[in-house]
Amino acid sequence: MRKQRSQELRQTLAREAARLMYEEGVEQYINAKYLAAKRLFGRVGKKKLRYRPQDLPANGEIQAALRELVQITEGEFSQQRLFAMRVIALETMLALKPFKPKLIGSVSTGHVRHGSDIDLHVFTDRIEELEIYLNRLGWHFKMKQVTIHVAGQYKDYLHIHCEQIFPIELSVYPLNEMRVTQRSSTNGKPIIRVKASALTTLIAEQHQREWKIYLATGEITALDKFRVE
Repeated sequence: MRKQRSQELRQTLAREAARLMYEEGVEQYINAKYLAAKRLFGRVGKKKLRYRPQDLPANGEIQAALRELVQITEGEFSQQRLFAMRVIALETMLALKPFKPKLIGSVSTGHVRHGSDIDLHVFTDRIEELEIYLNRLGWHFKMKQVTIHVAGQYKDYLHIHCEQIFPIELSVYPLNEMRVTQRSSTNGKPIIRVKASALTTLIAEQHQREWKIYLATGEITALDKFRVE
């Protein structure tokens, strides 16, 4: 009985955490799950309700709930968003070719939603050259130092946020880390980095009609819908 209660509680918290990420813009799974617990438990009268650590959903459970919510809310619209984001990602990667860009995250896996960004890894030993290059492209961007866990230790990396039609995040790594495999904080599996050539193949296979239109006209289907978001 207790096990069933815990499972039901995890599902409830996962759905609320997913809603917080989708509707209120909470970005990190860990923040979403604790905020969900805080909101769902709260207090009854003067008594604070408690939960056990095992009652909290795993990141993967929240991700699954988020995918379900996106499908219910956006339906076919999510596929239009996915195509648009993939083409913008491809165009961005081609523009950043000297820095060997690789695509990761929801745009590569296909699990995008309102608020998703385009996550790219770029590689250089001279960050100032990348900064000069972005300025020459005329891109508006902000730079931020981020500490992440890689290969058993914490390291500082530069993240660059660019505001295009969709937000783009560039994670900057030294050249000698191109073949270092990182693991996802969501499921612990190795992060797959997708090259521009592989992304092109993916788009052509999964978005055949829209891709043909893009190749013929240079236009991204339904892009105007996302300009006003």
